[in-house]
Amino acid sequence: MSKWYMLTLVGKDRPGIVSHVAGALYEGGCNLGEASMMRLGGNFTIMLMVKFDGKQKQLEELVSTVADSMALKLHVDAIDAELHHHVIPDIRISVYGADRAGIVAKVTQALEEVGFNILDLESDVAGTEDKPIYIMHIEGTASEGFDAVKAILDIMSKEEGVDTKISRFDTLIG
Repeated sequence: MSKWYMLTLVGKDRPGIVSHVAGALYEGGCNLGEASMMRLGGNFTIMLMVKFDGKQKQLEELVSTVADSMALKLHVDAIDAELHHHVIPDIRISVYGADRAGIVAKVTQALEEVGFNILDLESDVAGTEDKPIYIMHIEGTASEGFDAVKAILDIMSKEEGVDTKISRFDTLIG
C-alpha cells in the first residue's frame, strides 16, 4: 500500500539538483505530488510530496545517495496527502520596511489577531548592505473580512514604520 511522505532537501544551489532528485525518485517507483522548490540566498530547498510503496527508511535510502553526492541535507516525514483540498487565497498583502528583527513576527501576529490564515509567505531582502529593505508578500484567507485585515495593517504601518499594501484576489475565473 502506498503512503505519502514529505521530502525536504536543502543545500548549496547548483545546477542539476531537481533533475537528480526527480530521477532517483522516478527510478525508485515514486509518484510526485505537490512541490515547492526555490532558491533562498545561495541555497536551494525542495519540499516535495512523494507517494511511495515502501517504508520511510527505504525512501530515505533511495534519495540519500543523490543527497550525499550533492551535499544536500535530507529529511523525510510520513504525512496525510490531502491532495485536491486547496484553499484559495482571497487577499494578498505586501509589506516593505527597513530590515530589522521582528518584522515577520509582528506582522503575522497582528494578522492572526484578525483571523487571517496565511497560505503562502515569501520574503526577500533588497536595498544595500548599508540600507537593507525587507519585502514580504503574503497570501491567505480573511475569516473576519478584508476591512479587518486592512485596519490591522494600517495600525502596523503606523506602529512599525512599514509600508503595507493589501488587495483582493479576483476568484472568478473564466
